Amino acid sequence: MRRILLSTVKILISAALLYFSLRKVNLYDLASRIQVESLGWLGLAIAVTFLQIFLGVLRWREIGVECGAPLETSQAMRFNVIGTFFNQTLPSSIGGDAVRLWLVARAGAGWRAATYSIFVDRAVGLIALAVVIAATLPWSYRLISDPHGWTALLLLDLAGLAAGFGFLLIGVLPWPWLARWWATHHIHACAVIANRVLFSRAHGLKVATLSIAIHVVTVVIGWCVVKSIAAPVTFGEIFQLLPPVMLITMMPISIAGWGVREATMALAFGYAGLIANEGVNVSLLFGAVTFVVGVFGGLVWILSPEKAAKGAAPIEVPGSQ
Repeated sequence: MRRILLSTVKILISAALLYFSLRKVNLYDLASRIQVESLGWLGLAIAVTFLQIFLGVLRWREIGVECGAPLETSQAMRFNVIGTFFNQTLPSSIGGDAVRLWLVARAGAGWRAATYSIFVDRAVGLIALAVVIAATLPWSYRLISDPHGWTALLLLDLAGLAAGFGFLLIGVLPWPWLARWWATHHIHACAVIANRVLFSRAHGLKVATLSIAIHVVTVVIGWCVVKSIAAPVTFGEIFQLLPPVMLITMMPISIAGWGVREATMALAFGYAGLIANEGVNVSLLFGAVTFVVGVFGGLVWILSPEKAAKGAAPIEVPGSQ
C-alpha cells in the first residue's frame, strides 16, 4: 500500500508540474517547427544518447570490478539499455537502477556487490555533475542576472558538492564505528570503494574522464534538440543551464523526471533572460528522445535472456569464476 501511495504521489506531481509548465505552451506551434531537417537533429540526439549509455557502461565496468561485480561490455550495455526502459516506466528518474541491480545480482554477483556497484556509480556521477556545474559558475553568473536565480544555482551546486564530497569523506574518516554500525556500515563500504576507484592509478583518471564526458554528452543531446527546432539558444547557454536542471531531475519525485524537468527548465530559461516557453519545448523534446531510447530498451528487455529465464536460475557472469 505504501508503494502504491508513493507511486500515486509521484504521478500527481508529474501531472501537476506538466500542467503548469504546458499551460502557456502552444504544442501546435512546437509541432509545426519540426521539419524534415529537424528529424536529422533528433536522430543525432538519439544516437548521441546511445553513446552516452556506452560511456556509462565503461565507467560502470571500472566500478563493478572494485565492487566484486564484473561484467562484460556487451552484458553491461544490455543492462544499461534495459535500465533506460524502466527509467521511463517506474516512478522515478532513476527507477532503472533497481532493475540493473536485480539483473547484476541474478547474473551471479550477489545482492551486496550489485547494490554497491549501482550506488557507487550513481555517487560518482553526482560528484562529476556537481563539479561540471561548479566549473561553469563564473559564466553562469554573467548569464543569470537575477539574484534569486544565481543564489538558487549556487546553493544547488553547494548541496551537490557537499553530498558528493561528504560521501567520499565517510570513506577516509578514521572512525572504526562507521564500518561496524548498522546504519553506516554499507554507506562506509561504498565510500571506501568510491575513494579507491577515484584515486587509484588503475581507475581514477579513466573514471573521472568518463564521468565528465557523460555530462558533456548530455549537453550535446540538449544542443541537438535546440537545433531541431531552431530555438534561440547558444551552445554555451545550454551548457550552463542543462546540468543544474539534470541535477534537480535526479530527485525521485516524479515519473522519469517528467514535469520536474519541464518546470525547472522553464525557470532556468527565465532566470537566464531567455524565453521560458522555449525551455519547456526543449525539455519536452529532450524527454521524447529519452523515451525513444527507452522504447528500444524495452525491446531489448523482451528479447533478453534475463527475461526468458524468468528468474528460475542465475545467469553466470563471464570471467567471474
